[in-house]
Amino acid sequence: MSIIDNKKAFFDYLIEERYEAGLVLEGWEAKALRARRGQIKEGYIVARNGELFLIGAHISPLQTTSTHVHVDPIRTRKLLLNAHEIRKLIGKVERRGYTIVPLKLHYKNGRVKCEIGLASGKKLHDKREAEKKRDWQREKARILKNTTH
Repeated sequence: MSIIDNKKAFFDYLIEERYEAGLVLEGWEAKALRARRGQIKEGYIVARNGELFLIGAHISPLQTTSTHVHVDPIRTRKLLLNAHEIRKLIGKVERRGYTIVPLKLHYKNGRVKCEIGLASGKKLHDKREAEKKRDWQREKARILKNTTH
């Protein structure tokens, strides 16, 4: 079950490989995600000391969060992957043009998982092409809808 999708990532990047990573969360963050109070559009993933971290993702706290807990909605969150997968990702990121982006947050067996993608940036003409294709699909659907009535 998907919680949050990052549609902007598919517009800005060509996704070459996908991985599913666990996410280290605090209690209030898990509750807020159940209420769908999160956003990963501005998030990105960085490697430090052989570990991957999600930076810039925003999880808004619920109003019922305890008052004695100091919450930071944009805190850095650690991603959990196998050491083999982390080494593979870091090796590819060090090559020119690759980056790691969060694609979506979802539940798997009651735990929050972050789907990440190894991506290369799209050029401006690729983005224009994607926009034209999307507009044509919309136009085609509108024409078909009008002709069936």
